[in-house]
Amino acid sequence: MPAPKFKSDKLPAHSNLWSHHSDGDFLDCYSCASTLPPQQAVELAFTMPGWVDGLLKLRNSLVKPLGLKTGIDNRDAGDAIFPITYESDSELLLGTNDSHLDFRIAVLQHEGRVYMSTWVHPHNWLGRAYLQVVMPFHVMICRGSIKRVAAGSPVMA
Repeated sequence: MPAPKFKSDKLPAHSNLWSHHSDGDFLDCYSCASTLPPQQAVELAFTMPGWVDGLLKLRNSLVKPLGLKTGIDNRDAGDAIFPITYESDSELLLGTNDSHLDFRIAVLQHEGRVYMSTWVHPHNWLGRAYLQVVMPFHVMICRGSIKRVAAGSPVMA
């Protein structure tokens, strides 16, 4: 069975995530063929393998002395790993703001594709350094997430 297909892509212009973006911010995007609504795509995308949980525990122990957030209060976000900051029938934005950076993850259903995009706005040198350190892991995690969405999507005719 061939691996699920995804591609590096451009986030559609109507995404709510663009309202956060300004010059100098980080923004990436991956997409796959899928008719899943964003809520179902998020469930698949955020079902992380154990190594990601291990990385998050390591991250939390390293950044706690720096005063960065090490846990998210999900009481209002159901089982989502990050709080939902925007929701429509076609798009979810999840994320949080911290002293070093703000970030959002958009999951958008548009014309038979699911787009998953990450936006990061660093506030200071710590945010820029943090982004550089986590970038290789970010890419692996995002690609794995969009692959899970592609694999869990109904076969399109």
